[in-house]
Amino acid sequence: MTRPLARWSVVAAAALFWACTPSAPAGAPEAAAALSGKTLDGKTVSLADHKGKVVLVDFWATWCDPCKAEIPELVKLQATLGPKGFVILGVSMDEEPELVAPFAKRAGINYPVLLNGGETPPKGWVVPGLPTAYLIGRDGTVLSRQFGSKSVDKLGLEVEAALAK
Repeated sequence: MTRPLARWSVVAAAALFWACTPSAPAGAPEAAAALSGKTLDGKTVSLADHKGKVVLVDFWATWCDPCKAEIPELVKLQATLGPKGFVILGVSMDEEPELVAPFAKRAGINYPVLLNGGETPPKGWVVPGLPTAYLIGRDGTVLSRQFGSKSVDKLGLEVEAALAK
């Protein structure tokens, strides 16, 4: 089976990349790349639909154990901060999209999940491994990026700070 080996290679590469990459972009604010796709219910959703909100773009997959471990906390974060102008856009990197809907239902995912259809990231997005997350400000700029497992408590503080701006 080459798939488990390939997945571990991706995780190892992501860990190395994460260790060598700052969590926030340096220099001038970087505009988030365009992002749109079909959701689990067949609707087309885009990052631009959420202009004026703080958005977490979270790249994940059903086979990614660290991704699965974070989802319950992300669900809580969405429930708590959603009414204040925060939204999570999950991006499933699964090659078998038919696995995503049953997983999302079992996990109680309460935010839109875009079906990417494979491990190649959307144009303009760097996803060296999973999970990968980008926090986008109300103005559409990248506030921070996290490669690998994230502290959802720390993320919550970042979101609250971004919502206060």
